[in-house]
Amino acid sequence: MSESRTEQEIEEIKDRILTALETVIDPELGIDIVNLGLIYEIEFDGETGEAIIKMTLTTMGCPLADVLTENIHDALEDVPEVKKIEVKLVWYPAWTTDKMSRYARIALGIR
Repeated sequence: MSESRTEQEIEEIKDRILTALETVIDPELGIDIVNLGLIYEIEFDGETGEAIIKMTLTTMGCPLADVLTENIHDALEDVPEVKKIEVKLVWYPAWTTDKMSRYARIALGIR
């Protein structure tokens, strides 16, 4: 049973997805993946309920990819409209500390 959603409804769902992603903490840095600037894009299909999360990691060989992906799946269970989740790792543009929020930089002592 698919239902069509307005652009505004989709934006609200994407906001709730982003809020849920703020609960996913990078175990090495102790800061959530949103404030770290690891989330590049959120797509949500209003018909199928599929969320595609495009994210990067702080380093290409980061051993936490599986842990973070699992934690993203757990966090998005709180967003009832999300029926399917795909996490896509992207490496371009490369992550830098410039992508971090002011909060994350202060917490990690980066100026």
